[in-house]
Amino acid sequence: MRLTGIAGTSLLLSGYMKFGNNEMKRYKGSAQPEVKLRKTDFGPDFIWGVAAAAYQTEGGWNADGKSESNWDHFAHKSGNIERNENADVATDFYHRYAEDIELIRKMNFRNFRFSLAWSRILPNGTGEPNRAGLDFYHKVIDKCFECGIEPWITIYHWDMPQVLEEAGGWTNREIIGWFSEYVELVTREFGAKVKNWMVMNEQLSFVGGGYLWGNMAPGKKSVSGFMKAAHHSVLCNAEGGRIVRRNVQGANVGTTFFTAYIEPVDQQKKNIRAAERVNAGINRMFIEPLLGMGYPEKSLSVLSKIRKYFEPGDEERIVFDFDFIGVQYYFRAVVESSMIPWIRAREVSATERIVESNSMGFEMYPEGLTRILKQFAQYLQIKKLLVTENGTCVPDVLKDGRIADRRRKLYFKRHLAALLQAKQEGVNVDGYFVWSPTDNFEWDKGFRTRFGLVHVDFQTQERTIKDSGLWFQKFLK
Repeated sequence: MRLTGIAGTSLLLSGYMKFGNNEMKRYKGSAQPEVKLRKTDFGPDFIWGVAAAAYQTEGGWNADGKSESNWDHFAHKSGNIERNENADVATDFYHRYAEDIELIRKMNFRNFRFSLAWSRILPNGTGEPNRAGLDFYHKVIDKCFECGIEPWITIYHWDMPQVLEEAGGWTNREIIGWFSEYVELVTREFGAKVKNWMVMNEQLSFVGGGYLWGNMAPGKKSVSGFMKAAHHSVLCNAEGGRIVRRNVQGANVGTTFFTAYIEPVDQQKKNIRAAERVNAGINRMFIEPLLGMGYPEKSLSVLSKIRKYFEPGDEERIVFDFDFIGVQYYFRAVVESSMIPWIRAREVSATERIVESNSMGFEMYPEGLTRILKQFAQYLQIKKLLVTENGTCVPDVLKDGRIADRRRKLYFKRHLAALLQAKQEGVNVDGYFVWSPTDNFEWDKGFRTRFGLVHVDFQTQERTIKDSGLWFQKFLK
């Protein structure tokens, strides 16, 4: 996410979040009592699942006809990833998918969201499909059904064939055709089995991180490139939805967005306006065009630059009525006014505010989930919300065959209580997906930051269910 991408990127802020203002120590996290929850509190039809991504888990980076992806290429360049790590093997899901799906079943989740690797399916980006790649995903889907687990496919979770990246990737308007061909293929191939589809994962992250700040693949830093990539991704998101609905009978089609609850550092007008600009860049920029509202240029004037990349008919083409919208929430950002170009705001760090944070320095703030769900519920065009990612990274210690990850377990309890509060206050939120079932490769952070309910020893690939996973096992029984 944020700068790394577990769920998103604090895009318009990220390059400038150096944080200074020692007065922010007045921000104390409120003490929260032990949370008691019951599965039945959420209703009989509530969806409980886990979520993962192809590049972060599969490995097998050049196996069985798969071509190099943009992330393979990016991670193989020295200096792009912490400790120069890469996901050539990752958690070896390509060979261990059956074991990992069995672990999901053992923890009593009945929904598994995973993504497809474009370069495994279409090694040249377009043209002849790779039968071995398609067969792999058939095996994953079939194993899910064998375990009583419903598969949810994410079509694009940041990795594309490097050959397309070299042709401009998301900055090249031809990607509308490339992406459409890819979606046509996978929906026709898997649509008879799989009814739950998500077109994209967090445009903010792969567009901002990839083409503006350069901390994500392909590592570019260009304002014009960012604007083009953003608009092309919006067009593809809508077009992908149309293709899924056309090709998959009875499809439940959605897409996902990175979100952060944005708050001004105080009630000074300049800081309130700064928070409004940041909210437009993070929470509104990609959802509002989809809903027919256009880009939020009035709140963030720099977005008017996207207009130069419009072609006739784009106003209509960027709109699509999804069956659900996936909200992905990890943290709150407290911001103040600054002289930084465009956004004229910067974040005041969790460290400076002396609040609890995860291994990536982001605040653990469950109340923000309630508030961001209520914020998205104000869009009357949205039929239903799902929390399609939520989780945290904290240091894990494997001792005597056990990982006593108390902080992660408490994080989930508090965030589920926050979701339940939103639901009780009338928000139509019908599902929750944990990020993630196993520890994995966390984008530019490599293997240092662990989000999994299952610990992975990356040397031996041995799996151990953490206490947080055992808590879900009991809670979902």
